[in-house]
Amino acid sequence: MSLDDNKRLVRQHIELSWNRGHLALAEKLHSKDFLYKSSFVGHPMASPEFAAMVTQIRTAMPELEVVVEECVAEGDKVVTWSTLIGTIETPALGYPPSDKVMSISAMAFWTLTPGLQVREICTMFDMESFRAQLGLATRTYAEKALP
Repeated sequence: MSLDDNKRLVRQHIELSWNRGHLALAEKLHSKDFLYKSSFVGHPMASPEFAAMVTQIRTAMPELEVVVEECVAEGDKVVTWSTLIGTIETPALGYPPSDKVMSISAMAFWTLTPGLQVREICTMFDMESFRAQLGLATRTYAEKALP
């Protein structure tokens, strides 16, 4: 597979899952040993758990749009920098609804199989910015680093 094929697969996965909510189609792109890891949730998720989480978030944020800002590929790895945009209309994952349009930056590290399936996604969200936009308490980086 070419690097462009790898990037196309990742963009297709984002479009099917996050932007359109076509989770059954997105799951067909997952390998049998698929894992999703994220700073947003505290444990690795298999494909069905990932689909359930995306469904929960899309239910709370029905107008959610994920914009891929950058997509870089090397070997079996793809890295995306994305911006999630939307309004939380109902509580989700412990966060309250808000009438504000949220903008959340995320970096994701994707590992693909030779057969062009997604084996792993490891995503880091800018949770402090997210919390600040919701008006929730945030902590400075130095404060978090101290015991």
